[in-house]
Amino acid sequence: MELRKSSKESRPSTKSVLRFLLPSLVGVGAFLVPIEYNGQITILMAVLSDWLKSELADYMMLIVLAIIGVSALATCFFTLLAPRLLRQGSFTAELFSVSFPWLLLRVLGLAIGLMVYFQVGPEWVWSERTGMIVLRDLATAIVTIFLFAALLLPLLTDYGLMELVGTLFRNIFRKLFCIPGRASVDATASWLSSAAVGVLITSQQYERGYYSARDAAVIATNFSIVSVPFTLVIAQFVGLGHLFIQFYMTVVVAGIVTAIIVPRLPPLSRIPHSYYPPEGNALNEDVPKEVSLLAWGLHQAVEKAEQAPSLKGLLQSALKNVCDIWFGLMPPLMVIATAGLVVAEFTPFMTWLSYPFIPLLELLQIPEAGKAAPALLLGFAEMFLPAVVAAGIESELTRFVIIAVSITQLIYMSEVGVLILKVKIPLGFMDLVKIFLLRTLVSLPIISVIAHFVVF
Repeated sequence: MELRKSSKESRPSTKSVLRFLLPSLVGVGAFLVPIEYNGQITILMAVLSDWLKSELADYMMLIVLAIIGVSALATCFFTLLAPRLLRQGSFTAELFSVSFPWLLLRVLGLAIGLMVYFQVGPEWVWSERTGMIVLRDLATAIVTIFLFAALLLPLLTDYGLMELVGTLFRNIFRKLFCIPGRASVDATASWLSSAAVGVLITSQQYERGYYSARDAAVIATNFSIVSVPFTLVIAQFVGLGHLFIQFYMTVVVAGIVTAIIVPRLPPLSRIPHSYYPPEGNALNEDVPKEVSLLAWGLHQAVEKAEQAPSLKGLLQSALKNVCDIWFGLMPPLMVIATAGLVVAEFTPFMTWLSYPFIPLLELLQIPEAGKAAPALLLGFAEMFLPAVVAAGIESELTRFVIIAVSITQLIYMSEVGVLILKVKIPLGFMDLVKIFLLRTLVSLPIISVIAHFVVF
């Protein structure tokens, strides 16, 4: 399809539009349309994930152990014993030929998984408050979520939807957040489905050259927010279900303001606009003169849909994504999430670190500041920990502030943090620590001010 050089706009054929429209609508329906299921607001992908998890409930922990075991043993074999058997640049080489730190994490992940499943070794490793939460609740959910995410994500990313949305929203996202307009699809998918899904979309777009290094880093750390269904779970857990609308609107306002400010500060502002691979695609969302925004967006979308891979190609890509997440992410997730929970539950370390926040909370007139301060840092280990602390605090205002801040912090190592470190987005552990603290310091005053008006 070509646009005419005159001011008149050519129209794509019905077949071309349908090739873009039908898969994109299915993707939107799977990820972006809220539905009511069993009395809760959720999305289709989450329903599919929960259904599969319930069907395999008796075997899910064994499935996780099998995945971690295959990852650890295959990595040891191909990295230490038989590296010559791998063809350079092959998918198997990328998956199982890793550096020593990642090899160690995969072996430790298997060891911890076995300790938790058989409840052997120190209790602080396998207790209900640490390793068992990771193995039984977090890891099993990731297995099913990413299975369906990998299968359905191409419908959002490969058939032109991101090109159309990117063209329509380019000015807003560039001016406010310094990122491409197509990132609005990432943001919406994250907010309505899963933070990890948002990171996965961003990583794929970066590796295909559509995002620069800074674009990918900004999107992954500022828009991969906890999903709407999970925010409702947290609000109900701490006894604030009756304030959910006010709570979520506060999260939205604080999240937008934080996403405007944090990308303009180090470390994100210092990441170069380089591309991966180096030549990149240098994404251009500019609209030619004498062509309407919608017409150009549709032109871009149809062109993308015509280049989309076949069904076989999509299935092969989905299988690679599933294997990459299952075998690459699960073992380090087991290690880092368990270690974070052990530190939070069995040591005073987080309490010590939180002392500087007590005067800030008191300045913001937040009751029970001493109890609330540790919760502001616990979210770095696991997103649900702040809610556990908040549930034991009497002040409704303080509970409101804690859980709202925990949602806007975004960087929790039990899932999103590990995933960001695993993919090729150029962010290290200390970068994540700095971004987490920045998001906390920016969002806390905003949320506190709003909370004083909406919580009575």
